Amino acid sequence: MQSLWILLASLWFSCMGVCVKLGAPFFSTAELVFYRSFIALLLLAAYVRLRRLPLATPHGRAHLNRGVVGVVSMMLLFEAIAVLPLATAMTLNYTSPLFLALMLMLWSREPVRPALVLTLLLGFVGVVLLLRPTFAGEQWLGALIGLGSGIGAGAAFFNLRHLGQLGEPEWRTVFYFLLISSVVGLLWVLSGERFHAVDGVGGLILLGVGVFGAGGQLCLTVAYRRGKTLMTANLAYSAVVFSSLFGLLLWDEVLPTLSWLGMATVIASGVGATLLAHGRPVEPD
Repeated sequence: MQSLWILLASLWFSCMGVCVKLGAPFFSTAELVFYRSFIALLLLAAYVRLRRLPLATPHGRAHLNRGVVGVVSMMLLFEAIAVLPLATAMTLNYTSPLFLALMLMLWSREPVRPALVLTLLLGFVGVVLLLRPTFAGEQWLGALIGLGSGIGAGAAFFNLRHLGQLGEPEWRTVFYFLLISSVVGLLWVLSGERFHAVDGVGGLILLGVGVFGAGGQLCLTVAYRRGKTLMTANLAYSAVVFSSLFGLLLWDEVLPTLSWLGMATVIASGVGATLLAHGRPVEPD
C-alpha cells in the first residue's frame, strides 16, 4: 500500500511540475510558490472545517522546521524548473533521497541495511542514465539551484518523518506547511515583485499547480508516516520517469536508448527497495 501512495505522489508532483513549467513565462517564481500553497491551503481548510478537525498542536516548533526547509526547497525547485528543462530540474531535485539517507545515518543513527543503500544508489545511477544531465556554460547557476532543492527536500523529508513519529496526522502536517509557505510566498511577492493579471488559461495553470501540489503533498506525507523512509525515498524516483514521459508527450522530447535503459534501472531499483524493505513499519523513537 505504501508503494501506491508514493507512486501517486510522484505522479501528482510531476503534473505540478508541468504546470509550473507552463506558468513560468507568465508568473514569477514567488507568485507560483504563493498560488501553489494558498490554493491548496484553501482546499485543505475547507476539509478541516467540514470535518471539524482540531488544528491545535503541541509540536509547533517541529512544524515550523518542516515548513521553513520545505518552502525553501520549493522555491529552489520552481526556479530550477523555470530556467532548466523540466526533466533536468526534476533529476536534480530527486537527489534528495541520497541526502536523506546521509542524514538518517549521521544524525538519527537509524540502522540501514547495506543492500538497501546499494539499491538507493542504483536508483540514482538510473536517474543519471535516464536524463544524462548536462549543463551549458550559462546553466551552471540553475544546476546549483536544482541541486540545492534536492538538499532542501531531503531535509524536509527528514522533518516530515519526525512529525509522523510524534503522531501528527497527515492533514495537520500538510496544513501547517501550506500555511507557512503561503505566508512566505506572499511576503516574497510583496517585497519587490508584483502580482500579474490572471486570465482563463493562467487561472487553469495556477489551479493545476495548487491542486496537483496538494494531492502530491498529502500522498507523500502518508507514505513517509506509514512506511520505511528509505524505501519511500527510493520509489520517489518514479517522479523522474513520469516527468520524462510528460516531456515526451507535451514537448516532443525524444528519449535515446540510454535513457530508456536508465528508466528500466530506476524501476528495477524501486522494486528491489520494496522487496528489501518489506516487513515491519518504522516505529516511533
